[in-house]
Amino acid sequence: MKIKNFKSKFVLSLAGFTLAAGNAMAAYPEHPITFVVPFGAGSGTDKLARVLAEEVSKQVGQTVVVENKGGASGFIAAQDIARAKPDGYRIFVTSNTTHASNSALFKKLPYDPVNDFAPISKLGNIPLVLVVNPNSIPSKTVPEFIEHLKQNPDKVFFGSGSTSARIGGELFKILTDTKISNVDYKSNPQAVVDTVGGQIQMMIADAATTLPLARDGKLRALAVSTSKRTDIAPDLPTLAETGVQGYEMVAWFASYAPAGTPDDIIKTLNQAFVKTLNDPKIVKNLQIQGIEAEASTPEELAQFQKAETEKWVDIVAKAGVEVR
Repeated sequence: MKIKNFKSKFVLSLAGFTLAAGNAMAAYPEHPITFVVPFGAGSGTDKLARVLAEEVSKQVGQTVVVENKGGASGFIAAQDIARAKPDGYRIFVTSNTTHASNSALFKKLPYDPVNDFAPISKLGNIPLVLVVNPNSIPSKTVPEFIEHLKQNPDKVFFGSGSTSARIGGELFKILTDTKISNVDYKSNPQAVVDTVGGQIQMMIADAATTLPLARDGKLRALAVSTSKRTDIAPDLPTLAETGVQGYEMVAWFASYAPAGTPDDIIKTLNQAFVKTLNDPKIVKNLQIQGIEAEASTPEELAQFQKAETEKWVDIVAKAGVEVR
């Protein structure tokens, strides 16, 4: 009889444990989630992360905060996520800089862009825009600007606060056979401030950072980096269209969790991103900020990242940038 009672209690205890474990798993998220961004406030990635944080928070029923960990070409933030506990509470909202471009630009990275992360969803695309300081550069078209550069070799500097901006400027230099020099910044917003101030004269950087200032007349936008004109700035010609043949670059955004994050958490986050990025109001909001919304499955992101890494190796070689 005692044995029977013991068995009954054991079964009840086991059932209670299973139920409790199931409830714990179903409760995600139980506390606030942090979106880690590898660039400073005001960058394209930061702007996107803040829009997503507000919407994802509504869907998952928890606060989502944005933490900026800029600098070192995204190394600092990438390492933070790679070392984080795989529980879904620190999520990387990043760009091609950390997950494609850096692999092409650096011989060795302090993190593995593939094995240290679990893909969640692609988040969007963004064209780069060639902007100049209107007070120091008289040119109003790309051909005029190229002529100005040829007449003033080594006198024009471009700023870069991301791998895309750095390679964008270097590729322009190679394809136009001009002599311009790069100035490194911690993030593109810092570089664009100096472009407005005249400390440097040009940038080729993401539309979210450059276009608002061009619309305000503080910078002059000359062209976009895409192969075709973009709905984000339909009046701007492409660089190829203006005579810089072979110029094409598109930056992109994506989300990742630390490797080992449970599939059900990845699924929850993916569904939240997909729903958000298919909301017409969000699409419109992001478009105004220079970002083209685009979601994906985790598998599609993994395949896309692999293809993009190979593509960026070609771009870096074409731009003549020394691999560090």
